[in-house]
Amino acid sequence: MRTSPFLFATWACWIPSLLAKTPVAPTSPKRGLCYVQGEDPADDRTWDGAESGLTWYYNYQANPTQGIDDKLQFVPMLWDQTSAGDSPGSFYNTVKRLIDSGRAIEFALGFNEPDGCKDGGSCISPEAAAEAWISEMEPLRKDLDVKLGAPAVTGSPRGLQWLQDFYTACDGACNTDFMPVHWYGNFEGFASWIGQINATYQNMSMWATEIGFAHQDLNTTQEFFNMSVSYLDDLDYVTHYSWFGAFRSDVSNVGANGALLTKNGELTDIGAYYMGGAAAGNVPSGAAKVAVFAGWSVGLVASLFWSFA
Repeated sequence: MRTSPFLFATWACWIPSLLAKTPVAPTSPKRGLCYVQGEDPADDRTWDGAESGLTWYYNYQANPTQGIDDKLQFVPMLWDQTSAGDSPGSFYNTVKRLIDSGRAIEFALGFNEPDGCKDGGSCISPEAAAEAWISEMEPLRKDLDVKLGAPAVTGSPRGLQWLQDFYTACDGACNTDFMPVHWYGNFEGFASWIGQINATYQNMSMWATEIGFAHQDLNTTQEFFNMSVSYLDDLDYVTHYSWFGAFRSDVSNVGANGALLTKNGELTDIGAYYMGGAAAGNVPSGAAKVAVFAGWSVGLVASLFWSFA
């Protein structure tokens, strides 16, 4: 599907800030952590330390991760219809216990890439997801005033169709307060995807809960990081975002250069900047060292009419 004039205008109006080479903000209240369990527990202390610029995190689970929950606001997720237990109400009861124990739970996420059946997708039919949503998620909103994130589908036409089928299966019984999005392609595609989601679901704010440009060279990855993070900071309707991923470069499933940590557990340049510090000079495993955060490449201007399908 070709980018529409509306979507072109949505991100083309942002080109002046690209050409001005505006640097990434050192910190942002929108910035959070998409947490993936690492092999070394010492890595967890990186994310909520005194110098961390992060404000929130999620871990694809209903319960928080021990060791990184002192500072960051935890956002529980119903990963699939049975991820919190086999009995109806298990996810709701887990989150309610957290709230009753004094934890401030303001938001919950529902279903991770339900339209996908590999690479982390929870592989749920829209009908099964609607049924689980009504029993597990709706009571959180009704009884405990927890704001609900819609299912986080893949960044594809298939994902949009799944969402449409989900809301049809809900028949008005599923309430969602914000729309999570995932993206692993280039910046032009990311900006266009954000514009399309915003045009389709205009009454919802947006979270970008997985962001990256998978399996690219270091310079391309860093350039995408610069552009995407600054872009999200500039969009009023995007309230939260999280870079993928919080793991070491030698175990990254999206390529070494997107990792926030080197194979030795040090912050990469992307990791250091994402956390609110200066470039660390630490190169991911297998990457060639290049200049970081020196400004924008304007080569993307020639690609305004990108097609994602």
